Amino acid sequence: MLEGLPDAYAEWRRSTLGRITDALEERLLLDRIGPTRGLRILDVGCGDGMLATRLAQGGARVTGLEASAEMIAAARRRAKAAGVEVDLFEGDAVGLPFPAGHFDCVVSVATLCFVDDPRPTIREMVRVLKPGGRLILGELGRWNLWAAERRVKGWLGSKLWNAAHFRSRRDLIELADQAGLCDAAVTGAVFYPPHGIAAHLMARVDHMIGTVTTTGGAFLVLTATSPVEQQVDLQSSFDRASEQSRSSKALDVNEGKT
Repeated sequence: MLEGLPDAYAEWRRSTLGRITDALEERLLLDRIGPTRGLRILDVGCGDGMLATRLAQGGARVTGLEASAEMIAAARRRAKAAGVEVDLFEGDAVGLPFPAGHFDCVVSVATLCFVDDPRPTIREMVRVLKPGGRLILGELGRWNLWAAERRVKGWLGSKLWNAAHFRSRRDLIELADQAGLCDAAVTGAVFYPPHGIAAHLMARVDHMIGTVTTTGGAFLVLTATSPVEQQVDLQSSFDRASEQSRSSKALDVNEGKT
């Protein structure tokens, strides 16, 4: 299913529909991520490195993880051509090869839509986030004409779209809640049907639609925050346990003297 993806990505971006759609999705993602200079950012499922390279150009220290060796090679070429450094790893998102609390921000775009159960992957993303760090997920929306067309392609034999999962705003909020994340919010983009003329006509107003609704959006972005309170509670619990241990030892010593 992953073979030939770099060429497919390049062909998509050469089309009017692909160029306009990618620009709108990137605009929404960068807006949700915010200022990046100096941040340590992980891009899970970085593909051919388009977003990772753009983040590195903004001054972030970017790490990309991707399952496809072809895509890793394409991402490496893109970063080199742009004159930026991106640390790239080939691997599985379910077992991220990074220490806990390492990143300020974790981004993942169109990755969980090809995972049957995204919860273990999200738990891994949360694990490597710093307390108060941000998780940004770009996913394929459920209720729109793009999803309908892709479902039909899956029914007709497309392995890619047969394996895809389309999620609603409620689905994404529930995933964030189950992972213990805070301040979860979902924003939408790409409200036009999957045709170049429609994209050209609606591109200027697409972002305005996304400020009032996610219904009909083919691309949904979840933003959420790793809980600082949980880390404070854990530290408080550790401090209380240490104090109890010291008190217990002191009592033992006093009893021994008597």
